[in-house]
Amino acid sequence: MSQAPIRVVIAKPGLDGHDRGAKVVARALRDAGMEVIYTGLRQTPQQIAAAVVQEDARVLGLSILSGAHNQIFPEVMRLLKEQGAEDVLVFAGGIIPDEDIAGLKALGIREIFQPGTNTDDVVAFIRKEIRD
Repeated sequence: MSQAPIRVVIAKPGLDGHDRGAKVVARALRDAGMEVIYTGLRQTPQQIAAAVVQEDARVLGLSILSGAHNQIFPEVMRLLKEQGAEDVLVFAGGIIPDEDIAGLKALGIREIFQPGTNTDDVVAFIRKEIRD
């Protein structure tokens, strides 16, 4: 009996208009056998939380380059909890300063991937977290 693929939503919150990294991660996860839904650019926290719930995703990847992570990510996490999706595994990537990582993890974001991360590391992280 084969297991259903892991469903992942990849989202680009805020006004950030660059999505190459998000698309690279989405492709790597898809190539690893995961089912990936990419929300597209300029998504609001409300749109992201709704997509996670509607798609019944187990994982949410947030990609941000704009520097607004300390404003946007807490709202996404609040909305996920409000909509009963607090068990979704959330990770983030992009331009996130080292000094902001602890605060974001305290919100429930399980991992932060900075520029230069190997996509195999993202795949391994998701598989391990979902398996555990």
